[in-house]
Amino acid sequence: MSIVNGHTGAQAAPASKDCPAAAHGKGRGEEKQNSIEEIKGQFKNMMIDRRRSSSSLEKDGEGKRECRGHEKCTFHFDMELDHKPPTREDMIPELAASYRSLLKDLGEDPTREGLLKTPERAAKAMLFFTKGYDQTIEDVMNGAVFDEDHDDLVIVKDIEMFSVCEHHLSLLARCRPVNLPNKKGLGLSKVARIVEIFSRRLQVQERLTKQIALAVVEAIQPTGVGVVVEGTHMCMVMRGVQKINSKTTTSTMLGVFRDDPKTREEFLTLVK
Repeated sequence: MSIVNGHTGAQAAPASKDCPAAAHGKGRGEEKQNSIEEIKGQFKNMMIDRRRSSSSLEKDGEGKRECRGHEKCTFHFDMELDHKPPTREDMIPELAASYRSLLKDLGEDPTREGLLKTPERAAKAMLFFTKGYDQTIEDVMNGAVFDEDHDDLVIVKDIEMFSVCEHHLSLLARCRPVNLPNKKGLGLSKVARIVEIFSRRLQVQERLTKQIALAVVEAIQPTGVGVVVEGTHMCMVMRGVQKINSKTTTSTMLGVFRDDPKTREEFLTLVK
């Protein structure tokens, strides 16, 4: 995965009326801030209707899904959590029971020596694979944003990540984030941690790519962000069509990377 932020000095192309960063390119100052707010607003609205499915959700008497322990919250957002669900260790017994039932359905004996502890191990593994639900951008930033007079491309390439595809529960991907700073820097390890937050959830690659880009916008308000994710989907490798070398590439461009063809071309050239 690659993420880029910064300013190259290239003249911005005329922004289309449909572009979430349409205000960008008119000059620095208030227009630039408005552009960033539009970017954040568009993608936050896009995600706000998605309900997060977790074992902390259950149906009430009327069939509505409610959050145990959070009476005022009827669902979780994908993009951010205003609170934390029940302690993940508390979920292990229930998850282990589900895996034990799965083994029985497959015709196995979960009481035999080799499988005796498998349900608990599998439950702990699944909680690790989805630990991003319990993390926020503020958790991983930890004050690692600093003022720096730099407005050229910053690229972090080939961030290996593992994510769980919500269709077949399998996915392996590589991320290339790029950003154009707006007088603010971000600790490079924090870019990888942002990737980890959103990859450690049930995902589809298209949504994951957009979430990473928006998270960088939220963290440092750059003039532009570009993210390219290249994924190997095990559901196409181990089953189905079984195409071992198949890869899926998705990208998200915000700010100048969306408005300015020259800046976008520079980004795509550097991340190849």
